[in-house]
Amino acid sequence: MNQKIQLYYKNVFTESVGAEHGISPDELDELKGPIAELTGKMEQARKRGVVSGAGDTDRRIEFDDIPYRDLPYRNEMMENVRDLAGRLAGKYENLVVLGIGGSALGNIALQTALNSPMYNLRSDRGGPRLFVMDNVDPTQFSETIEYLEPQLDKTLFNVISKSGQTAETAAQFLTILQLLREKGLDLTDHIIATTDTKSGTMRGIVDRLGLTSLKVPQGVGGRFSVLSDVGLFSAAMCGIKIDELLAGARDMDERVRNTDVMKNPAALYAAIQYLFYRKDKRLSVMMPYGYQLKDLCDWFRQLWAESLGKEKNLAGELVNVGPTPIKALGATDQHSQVQLYREGPNDKVFTFLQVESFRSEVVIGDAGDTKELSYLSHRKMGDLINNEKLATEYALLASQRPCLTVLFPEINACSVGEFIYMFEVATSYMGGLLGIDTYNQPAVELGKLATFALMGHKDHSKMAEEIEPMRKPDEKFLI
Repeated sequence: MNQKIQLYYKNVFTESVGAEHGISPDELDELKGPIAELTGKMEQARKRGVVSGAGDTDRRIEFDDIPYRDLPYRNEMMENVRDLAGRLAGKYENLVVLGIGGSALGNIALQTALNSPMYNLRSDRGGPRLFVMDNVDPTQFSETIEYLEPQLDKTLFNVISKSGQTAETAAQFLTILQLLREKGLDLTDHIIATTDTKSGTMRGIVDRLGLTSLKVPQGVGGRFSVLSDVGLFSAAMCGIKIDELLAGARDMDERVRNTDVMKNPAALYAAIQYLFYRKDKRLSVMMPYGYQLKDLCDWFRQLWAESLGKEKNLAGELVNVGPTPIKALGATDQHSQVQLYREGPNDKVFTFLQVESFRSEVVIGDAGDTKELSYLSHRKMGDLINNEKLATEYALLASQRPCLTVLFPEINACSVGEFIYMFEVATSYMGGLLGIDTYNQPAVELGKLATFALMGHKDHSKMAEEIEPMRKPDEKFLI
C-alpha cells in the first residue's frame, strides 16, 4: 500500500467527460511555465522570511504571507505544545475551545479525523472531552455551559484570538470569565489563551491576569494556522500525535516544492481548478466518502472561499473572482444532491476523498431468506462505501461532470497532515494563477464593524444610525 495520499486526475480530461466539459493535456502544458514561476517565487519568499500583516498598505509582492509553509519545521513550537499538554494531562475532564473561523474549524477537523466519533462518550479516551464553541448561538452556548457547570473545576478553556477583538470570541470569553469568578475558581488554572505574542486586547488581558498563553504565529492567517499552537494544543490534549501530523506536512512540503506541475499535487490541483474556472465551472464540490473527513471539508471551505474570493487583483483592477466551495458527504448526499449535480447546470468540479483502509470495519449481516438483499450478505461496509463512491463517480462522468479523487491509504495523523498542507499550498497556487492577494480578507471587515456598531461600540455610532432602519422589517414586504 502506498503510504502517501495521492491525487487521481484522469477524469478531468476530455477523454473522460468530452471536449466541451473536459480539459486537454495541452491546456495543462500551457501552465507549466506559470506554475514553475509561482513555485520559485514562493521559495524565494520563504528564504527571505518576509512577514506581512493584513493591515499593510503595500500588497504588491505576491507571496509576502507564506510563513505557514514553515510551521511543520518549528520543532520548538511542537515541543512547547507537547510539554504543556503533558503537564496538564489528567488534570481536566473537559477542554473547551472558544473561537470562530480559523480559530475553530481546524480544531474540529483534527478531532473528527483522528479521534473516535464517540470520543467524548468513551471512558478510554486519550484526554479530556473536547467542546469547540465556534458560534454565539445562545441556546448552544448556554446548554453546553449548563452541562459543564457541575464539573467546572475540572474544565479548561482555551480562548483563541489573535487580537482579542473578534466579537464572537470576546463574548464567549467574557461570559466564561464572569462564570469562573462567580464560582471562585482561579482563572490561571482554567484559562489558556492563544493570541498574539506582543500586542492586542487579548495580550493585554493575558498579561494583566497572568494567564498561560500560546502563540498565534506572526504573519499566519487564521485559516492557515491549524498546524500551529492554534490547532495543535487541543489535538495534543486529546491524544492526537502532533509530531506525526507535522511529519506528514513536511513530507508533503517536499512534494509541493517540485517546479513540474505534473509532479506537484498541490500545483496540479490548483491548475486543474483554474482551467475549469476559466471554462465557467466555478463551483468546487468536495465530497468525502468517510465520516472522519467531513470536517476537513468545512476547514477547506473557509480556506478556499476566504483566500480566493476577491474583488480586485494585485494590479488593483476590478475582477470579482473566486470559486465557490461546496461540501457534500458520501454516501449521504447521493440521496440529497446528486440529482442536481447530474442534471442541473454543468458548472461544477468534483473532488472525492476516498479511504482505502478504514480504522474500523463492519461485516454486513446475513440476509437470510431475503434474497433481494443477499448481494450485501457478509460483505464489508468499507467495500460498500467505496463502491458507492465509484458508482457516483461513474454516474457523474456519464453526465460529463469532471471528477478528481484524493486517495487516503488510511486516515492517520500523517495523512491528515499531508492533506492539510497540500490544500494550503494549492490555495497559494490558485491565488497566484488568479493574480490576487490570497492572504487578506478585506470583505470580512465591514460585517465585523457593523456588528460592533449594532452592539453599541462607541467608535461606530454613525454606522449604527445607518443600519438601524433595517432592524424593523418593512411591513409591505411581510406576508
